[in-house]
Amino acid sequence: MDVALLTNPAARGGAHTGAAMRTAERLRAAGHRVSVISGGSATESSELLRAALDLGIDAVVVAGGDGTVALAIQILAGGDVPLGIVPSGTGNDLANALGLRDLDADAAADAVIAGTTRTIDLARVTRTDGSTVLYGTVLASGFDSRVNDRANRMRWPRGHMRYNIAILIEFLTLRGIPFDIELELADGGSERLRGDLVMATVGNGPSYGGGIPICPDADLEDGLLDVTLVRPAGRLKLLRLLPRVYRGTHTALAQVSTYRVRVVGLSSPSVTAYADGDPLGALPLRIDVAPRALRVFSLA
Repeated sequence: MDVALLTNPAARGGAHTGAAMRTAERLRAAGHRVSVISGGSATESSELLRAALDLGIDAVVVAGGDGTVALAIQILAGGDVPLGIVPSGTGNDLANALGLRDLDADAAADAVIAGTTRTIDLARVTRTDGSTVLYGTVLASGFDSRVNDRANRMRWPRGHMRYNIAILIEFLTLRGIPFDIELELADGGSERLRGDLVMATVGNGPSYGGGIPICPDADLEDGLLDVTLVRPAGRLKLLRLLPRVYRGTHTALAQVSTYRVRVVGLSSPSVTAYADGDPLGALPLRIDVAPRALRVFSLA
């Protein structure tokens, strides 16, 4: 195969680059031709990846986290070129959903060499100006998007502990936020919800923040999105909810509601939505499912 290996444009010389070089060596040893792509910015990397696709590459492999994977998703969605992931970022939640999160560079390269693929859904976000963006994991809005904002500003620690600390800090100023939500349900019905929420999440995959299963039943291949809503319930009750979120058992609590939907509209003042670890824009936003939109390398 001719393989384009995309690395995080913000991590030259760091962990992502080391993982990329190991992956490239293993792919080349297996007889594949590898071109390493690392632009000086996300825009430049996207342009380089598009140019590589125009030249007729057979596969794209990303060495990085969910943000770098999301960059490739925007370009590969709807096509036949498969995506491989070398999980070397902060969150690695799409890799987690695909069963790849614990793989090192050699094992991730071996998954590409084996050639087993599957086709997964993506979620599509439409902004008020009509522009769209795709994501693979979870859209966060409310408390959890503010956690993302804080975590992205933190320089230490690395990995999922950054999110844990950001959660605790944001919890100190936690309050309800007015939301207006429109749901097109999986069974064909519809529902409109208005009121204060702590957060509203929309999952194509089950986890965000480095493995937090906020939408524990989300399935990458079911043609649906999972919505998890958390209502205000007092600090003590919400503090008790946190350990259950990490175990994925929070959906049984009275202040938590879940829905399986085809489309969801989120509206709330002064709330920025995040997905795949990056800001997507201020609400209101419309999210729908893009079924079978991305071909990915997976374990057999």
